[in-house]
Amino acid sequence: MGFAEDGFATAPGVATPAEVDRLLRAVEQARDELAVRSRGGVYAIRNLLSVVPAVTEWANSAACRELVEPVLGPTAQAVRGILFDKTPEANWKVPWHQDLTIAVRKRAEVAGYGPWTVKAGVPHVQPPVAVLERMLAVRLHLDNCGEENGPVRVVPGSHRYGRTDAPPETGREVVTCTVARGGVLLMCPLLWHASSPAASAAHRRVIHIEFAAAALPRELEWVS
Repeated sequence: MGFAEDGFATAPGVATPAEVDRLLRAVEQARDELAVRSRGGVYAIRNLLSVVPAVTEWANSAACRELVEPVLGPTAQAVRGILFDKTPEANWKVPWHQDLTIAVRKRAEVAGYGPWTVKAGVPHVQPPVAVLERMLAVRLHLDNCGEENGPVRVVPGSHRYGRTDAPPETGREVVTCTVARGGVLLMCPLLWHASSPAASAAHRRVIHIEFAAAALPRELEWVS
């Protein structure tokens, strides 16, 4: 099956070793106050597109756009970026879920949008399913991610059922998405996914960039 049916795909070697090294240096220099910490170690940085220009540059690169545009079209824009890193100090389990929120510049009461939350000072809201259906997550791996590194697991085809309370029975087995350094995992927000704690002490750094092709109501604006 293809991406439209499965809701995910992996692509090796999207970023060169030199590009990965450059992005690693850039995220390591990100402002401390924007990092999320656990036991003294940084395990996430939100608002990555705003604070790390190198990430925005890569999101606009030909290599990245060649993955995004066949799915969302040429008008798609990067709207949110997050760095995730599983380490021995921050080695969490992520239960099965869908990615149902978007980041916007300011809160406005609009029919069909809600509930609201605030993350790292930025308003987040659940939009209608039609908006999520026109979004795509590009997860660039800055480290090798094998079975021992807590990779993402997905239920293929589960995105086609919209917003649901539990993963639907698709008749297909769960797939573990291992990705080598410089490779990418593409994923629809509505795809049911999870991950286990890492069994290895190595880093599992991932730049998670969300792209959107849907227009928001005039009262709301994408953060980027």
